[in-house]
Amino acid sequence: MDIISQLQEQANSIALIALNTFGTLQRDAPPVRLSPNYPEPPANPSEETINITEQPKTMSAALVQAAKKFDALIAALPLEGGEEAQLKRIAELQAENELVGLELQKQLEAAAEQELKLVQALFSQASDNCLNLKKPD
Repeated sequence: MDIISQLQEQANSIALIALNTFGTLQRDAPPVRLSPNYPEPPANPSEETINITEQPKTMSAALVQAAKKFDALIAALPLEGGEEAQLKRIAELQAENELVGLELQKQLEAAAEQELKLVQALFSQASDNCLNLKKPD
């Protein structure tokens, strides 16, 4: 897999981790009184089954790990030479692609010519065989 695809996958992974983290925190966080004018919020009935102090640490560690992997992928990108060198390399690759395309076209035409000759020979042989099978009356 090329590095750009890996970057895209890692960005998707970071987005998924962030989405899950925010959703979990929103779902599991204990209610908080926003103002003294508001009534006391009801207690969360499932607090004893959820370790609220460990979950954010685990999720933030996963998010940091994903971000570090993304940074490592960014650092692996070939950025030497600047934009001018990259444009020159693109031009070289396009010229190489053109040459390879022409060679492929020549090979394809040669193979098609051989196939056509073979089919014509087989057709000629089949028609000769058909003519030889018919006896004149």
